[in-house]
Amino acid sequence: MTYTSIEVHTDYPTATITINRPAKLNALNKETIKELSKALKKLDENNRIRVILITGKGEKAFVAGADISEFSDYSVKQGKELSAKGHKSLFDYIENLGTPVIALINGFALGGGLELAMACHFRIASTNAKMGLPEVSLGVIPGYGGTQRLPQLIGKGRALELIMTANMIDAHRAKEIGLVNHVVPMEELLEKGLKTANSISKNSPVAISYAIKAVNAGFNHNMNGYKTEIDAFGDCFGTKDFKEGTQAFLGKRKADFPGV
Repeated sequence: MTYTSIEVHTDYPTATITINRPAKLNALNKETIKELSKALKKLDENNRIRVILITGKGEKAFVAGADISEFSDYSVKQGKELSAKGHKSLFDYIENLGTPVIALINGFALGGGLELAMACHFRIASTNAKMGLPEVSLGVIPGYGGTQRLPQLIGKGRALELIMTANMIDAHRAKEIGLVNHVVPMEELLEKGLKTANSISKNSPVAISYAIKAVNAGFNHNMNGYKTEIDAFGDCFGTKDFKEGTQAFLGKRKADFPGV
C-alpha cells in the first residue's frame, strides 16, 4: 500500500510507522490520521507482526500537534464530528488494538501529537523530547482523548495543571510523573524501541492481547475490570499459545508461540 504522509517499515516481528511531514513538524491532518488508521489495521491483521512502533520523521518532532488550518473555521457540529471521528478511527482504535503499539517520542509531542502518544500502550522518549497540551491557548480543549488519558497516566492534579497552563515539560520530567517509561539519547531511541519490541515479541501474542483488553477494562466505567480479567484468563486456556507455553515450560525449552 502506498502512503503520502507516513512510511511503514517491516522487520519481522516488528513494524515501524514513521509520520513523514517534517516540514510541518509531522502535524496531524485528516489524511495522516486516515493513513495511520489504515496502516495499523493492515499490520494488526498480519500475524507475523507482534509489535508496532510509531515515531516521527527527523529529530525535531514526533508530532507537533494537529493541523490547525484544517479546522480553524469549523462550527460546533463540525468540531464534535472531528473529535468523534478521530477517537473512533485512530486514538481509541490504537488503545484497544490487540497488537502492542509503542510511541517513540523523538522531539515535540504537543496537542494531538501527545494524545497520539498517550493512546499507544506505552511511550519511550528521546532526551530532547518536549510534551504538552497547549489547546487552551487556542480557546479549545484536547479533543482526541487528552482530558481522559493524561489523568489516568499522571493523576488528576498534574493533568489539570498541564492542561490549564498549556506548558511543556521535558522528557525527564515526563518520566518522573509516569508519562513516559524510558528516556534515552536520540541516537539510541530506535534501538531501544526495537530491543523492547523484541522482548515483547518472545511472549504469547494472544496472552498479550488479552492483557491489553483486561487492563483497559479497568479504566472503562462501563466495564468490570476484574470480570474481564477472569474471562480473559479462562479463555487463554483454550488457545494454542497456552498449550505451547506450558509444554515448553514443563519440557524446559523456549516456547515458540503460534499466535492463535
